[in-house]
Amino acid sequence: MTNIPFASTSVKKHKLAQARHEEPRAGAPTLTPGTSVAKGTRVTLGAAWRRMIDGRPLWTATPATLLALLLLLLSTNQASSGRSRQCSDSLQRILKVTRLAQKESADLIKTYKDSQGDMSDIFCQASLQDVPEPSISGLEHSERLESLLEHLRAFLPHLKRVYEQQADLQAPGSPVLVQLGHVGRRGQDLGALVRTFYRNTFPNLQEPAEGPVVLELPAQNVFQQKVYGCVVVKTYKEFLGNAARELRSLRGRVCRGRRAFK
Repeated sequence: MTNIPFASTSVKKHKLAQARHEEPRAGAPTLTPGTSVAKGTRVTLGAAWRRMIDGRPLWTATPATLLALLLLLLSTNQASSGRSRQCSDSLQRILKVTRLAQKESADLIKTYKDSQGDMSDIFCQASLQDVPEPSISGLEHSERLESLLEHLRAFLPHLKRVYEQQADLQAPGSPVLVQLGHVGRRGQDLGALVRTFYRNTFPNLQEPAEGPVVLELPAQNVFQQKVYGCVVVKTYKEFLGNAARELRSLRGRVCRGRRAFK
């Protein structure tokens, strides 16, 4: 009868230890080429990498593990690139509307002066404490964007007040009334765009106050109304210029994208 050689006990233990070493850890995420990484976990790349290689050197990782890591890296980069592109597009649209509002306010100043008769240039040189300042304040990007929103929210009631005053002084359908209406509506559109951008860019911060600001201005005679209207329009134009510069300065700082702004 033929003798069948039996494997030694040490060889068995060696194979058993090797098999256990190659088994995946319990609870560790296993990714295959067919697994959707987009559904993946919210763990960091470093944590995912440590889980997949299980502390082993890179050259000992299996091809499936390396492919899963590559898919995870590509998915993360694509998601980050998509967010940066969306942020840049939104900021570019806001900047475009701001420039358009700035141009319309410049045209409004000229029309306003032409409609007020003599001494219209002197009207705009006055200084009024009730009119908001055109400067934007804040240290952080979120604070400066919030300041932009607050200034815009404060200017809109003044523009509405000027429209109501000029409606009593001008003929219906006059150019100054038409342009005042356009500037006010453009300001509302700009405020909605900036607020949406703020909400999407800083989701963990409290959203700035919303709603109209109640004005408490004293009664004004015709001369005071002309001065007030010219100061409001001129200061609003200065504010829009500061807002455009502020939005341009956010390039590459908030969105972290490399797309060039026109």
